[in-house]
Amino acid sequence: MNSIKQIEIIPFDPKYAKDFADLNVEWLEKYFVVEEHDVGLLERCEETIINTGGYIFFAKSGDEIAGTFSLIKIEEGIYELGKMAVSPKFQGQRIGQQLVSFCLNFAKDQHWVKLILYSNRILKNAIHIYRKYGFVEIELEKNSPYLRSNIKMELTL
Repeated sequence: MNSIKQIEIIPFDPKYAKDFADLNVEWLEKYFVVEEHDVGLLERCEETIINTGGYIFFAKSGDEIAGTFSLIKIEEGIYELGKMAVSPKFQGQRIGQQLVSFCLNFAKDQHWVKLILYSNRILKNAIHIYRKYGFVEIELEKNSPYLRSNIKMELTL
């Protein structure tokens, strides 16, 4: 079992925009395909996520970006936890769990009401982590923003 890696979680900086896109594209291409909805979020993350009231954070290990996630504003107090990815080089070091934990603390500090996320059941480790942190499965709407999604989860804060 790998030891827990010491990481620093840092807020968005435009110099890491490429890392945000690259980490997510790598993950998406491994399991699925990059969808049209992804392209806008990844290639123009500052415009589509940050400037619309959302957030992007990075897990930094030394000088390397090890992982990332975003909080995409749906409406006041409700955010989508999305675009979470950990570099293959850093997988198995509980970075995903550290990111989720940070995310929940951040959301509570903002006094948000709810987090939602979209995922796919083949991602058993991710689903396990989300359940561990209190996310519960809810009905997936018919016009889900992601074609690959076959599970939607929420966490009331």
